[in-house]
Amino acid sequence: PLAPSSPPFSSLSPRSLHLSLTSRPFLPSILIPVSSLPTSLSPSVFVTLTCAFRYGREDLDVLGLSFRKDLYISTFQAFPALPAEESKPLSRLQERLLKKLGQHAHPFNFTIPQNLPCSVTLQPGPEDTGKACGVDFEVRAFCAKTVEEKIHKRNSVRLVIRKVQYAPEKPGPQPMVETTRSFLMSDRSLHLEASLDKELYYHGEPISVNVHVTNNSTKTVKRIKTSVQQVTDVVLYRCDTYKKSVGRACDRDQVSPSSTFCKVYTLTPTLTNNREKRGLALDGKLKHEDTNLASSTIVKDVSNKEVLGILVSYRVKVKLVVSRGGYVLMDVAVELPFVLMHPKPSDQPTSRPQSGTGPMGGGYGRWGN
Repeated sequence: PLAPSSPPFSSLSPRSLHLSLTSRPFLPSILIPVSSLPTSLSPSVFVTLTCAFRYGREDLDVLGLSFRKDLYISTFQAFPALPAEESKPLSRLQERLLKKLGQHAHPFNFTIPQNLPCSVTLQPGPEDTGKACGVDFEVRAFCAKTVEEKIHKRNSVRLVIRKVQYAPEKPGPQPMVETTRSFLMSDRSLHLEASLDKELYYHGEPISVNVHVTNNSTKTVKRIKTSVQQVTDVVLYRCDTYKKSVGRACDRDQVSPSSTFCKVYTLTPTLTNNREKRGLALDGKLKHEDTNLASSTIVKDVSNKEVLGILVSYRVKVKLVVSRGGYVLMDVAVELPFVLMHPKPSDQPTSRPQSGTGPMGGGYGRWGN
């Protein structure tokens, strides 16, 4: 999100309907100012907030079939303002915009529910064209006599926005896991213990994986593999889970029978090394700006089973390749979940809405000949 002094993002329609946003990433439960300057003879101005999930290429939308599902649509009247909207207090940034835009500016507010997914894009393949699959948000302002009236492009203007989540202030406990594998016809076992130095990592930060192996068996550990996996749950008509490796270290470390082994592996999951992987989840981007691996999704209400969209999580997998004699191999593996996110910007507004469950915004509109 931009600092309060940053210039707003804006878009203009042929009929001089002007919609401007002071920020395009939206954070849940944060007051976000929005402004609209309609200049038209239409008696009313409406604003529509849409959250949609595109799960197919645009060039496949034929014969009335569309590979797009609207997860949320909310339309409200921005001008003339309703009595309930007029009584809401203005933020400092709204007051500054009112002073800048003049007496014909009209503030309004909108809310993004908490149960909506964050903006996530699935990385297209090298030969894919058109708009990428994923979850996106759009704000559209239009002039009409009634909300049911058909919307004409010349009387409307729209902007794409993003819903984002930032790292929590208090991270969870340090991830640690262990397992013991026993073998047939033997009373000796193989013990694997793995841990991370913390639960929360920022994008681009190296991950230290502590691996400790106690091999009391007669088997030999031929290789130790560590990797970072991105787990993407696509929840629409059903829940489909996809796993992709976004970072790995495959050293030829071996552990002999009746010995111990301890080593710290370093992994750094980045998009730079994974740009050719089709279907990889990325943070939603605006136009042609660069992005990064999708941040971990934090679901605050775990009891809510109606959360649709794309849910992203990460885990470190440690796997031991064990020889059972000859060419027969077996695996002993553990997984360590962790959180990968961006830190909360220091200039992020901290004022919260008095009611509602998501980001709110203020906007502006005026009439003219």
